[in-house]
Amino acid sequence: MSKNIPSSFSFIPSELLLFGVFACIVLASVFGAVYTEMYFLAGFPAVLLLGYLAVVDFRKIYYLLLFSIPLSTEVVLPNGFGTDLPTEPLTVGLMLLFLLFWFRHRSAVKADFLKHPVTLLLLLHWGWMVVPMLSSADPFISLKFFLAKSWYIVTFYFLTGYMIRDAEDVRRFFWAVFITLILTVVVVLIRHSTYGFSFEDVYRVLSPFYRNHVSYAAIMAVFIPFVWFVRQWYPAKSLVYIIIAASTVILLIAIQLSYTRAAMGAVLLSVAAYWVIRLKLIKPAILIAAVVVVAGLGWMSSQNTYLDFAPQYEKTISHTRFDNLLEATAQGEDISTMERFYRWIAGFYMVGERPLTGFGPGNFLEQYKAYTVSSFRTYVSHNPEQSGIHCYYLMISVEQGLPGLLFFLLMSFAALVYGEQLYHRVRDRQTRQAVMATMLSFISILILCVINDLIETDKIGSFFFINMAMLVQLDITDRRQNALKNDAA
Repeated sequence: MSKNIPSSFSFIPSELLLFGVFACIVLASVFGAVYTEMYFLAGFPAVLLLGYLAVVDFRKIYYLLLFSIPLSTEVVLPNGFGTDLPTEPLTVGLMLLFLLFWFRHRSAVKADFLKHPVTLLLLLHWGWMVVPMLSSADPFISLKFFLAKSWYIVTFYFLTGYMIRDAEDVRRFFWAVFITLILTVVVVLIRHSTYGFSFEDVYRVLSPFYRNHVSYAAIMAVFIPFVWFVRQWYPAKSLVYIIIAASTVILLIAIQLSYTRAAMGAVLLSVAAYWVIRLKLIKPAILIAAVVVVAGLGWMSSQNTYLDFAPQYEKTISHTRFDNLLEATAQGEDISTMERFYRWIAGFYMVGERPLTGFGPGNFLEQYKAYTVSSFRTYVSHNPEQSGIHCYYLMISVEQGLPGLLFFLLMSFAALVYGEQLYHRVRDRQTRQAVMATMLSFISILILCVINDLIETDKIGSFFFINMAMLVQLDITDRRQNALKNDAA
């Protein structure tokens, strides 16, 4: 062979050669899937690409995970197992990659992040789960719950603390979620319009992205603070500014048309929370909320006052109009509200029986029927959807005992207190707005959890830990910058 003629493919740029090989693999996988009718083969290129990214740069997989949260769909597997695709496999994979990376690079997560009071309280909250798991009514269910909680915490809290360190990183986080969120919302609105935006048909248009109208409305309510503040990071009248501003209107309209009372309340209360933070009133607000809750519970339990609110079984029904639903809620005749009372009362009895360690993580559903009060029973009390207690704070008390609730509240309140201090300490405008958006998003989740169980879901639970991690890391970054300025001075 002549020396002037290359004897290999070296004359082809390596990037083009790599693209060509991957394109061939994609085509082969697609044709192979169609020919054999083994359609899972079509996913082989995606697995291969993820494997490549895992070796080269797992940061891209992290942003892919954020991108996929609004798109994820719940899949029920045999033997009672379920998962969220593609988020849960990505979450587990990222946890393993990050733990391996952390083991090889011990300084990846800084000591000040690990020693931050919020992180320490998170570790206490996480570690306490082992105690009720040991005395669980069903240890296997509790073990599954603990493992799922573990990959949420490692990926969405510790990995986020490594990935998102300043306002520019928050901007990347925003766009990773925003693009697919607004896409799913527009799709749902278009489909809903074919039903005349009717209240009774909203559940028909949510699949495959959202399990129900609550998760659909909740993710919008949780993300709206970021949309509102990030909009201000771009020049007024620029195309990006106009797109984000229009999206704010779309999200607010979509929440209204979701007919979800909790999400509407969360948006309105987040406006009030903005002024609470601006006026440095987080601590008094927490104290007032605690006093109101304790006083309310004391009044309801004294002389069995709660029995006065028992519904009339025949009148407690579902409604096909939202205005009728609001009226029925006020009159104690809305079936979803009264079913909540039915389960909450059972939950209080369960806490009374096992106040220290609870029934074990994940065990409310299998145990609560024996503690219900028949006078609060409704038409849906047989619970065909296998839904939970619809109050995350009560669920923790039932499953992890009162210490579990205490650790969760301390962790959440610490994040709010440190977040408020950070907001008033930081001087950079974009960082201040990033802190405020993160705090309002976090507060929205805490509000939603009063009448919903959402932190164990990928649509909301992911943002709960992401928000905490961002507040902690932004706090640490600001303290480091201030220390450097003081040293330089």
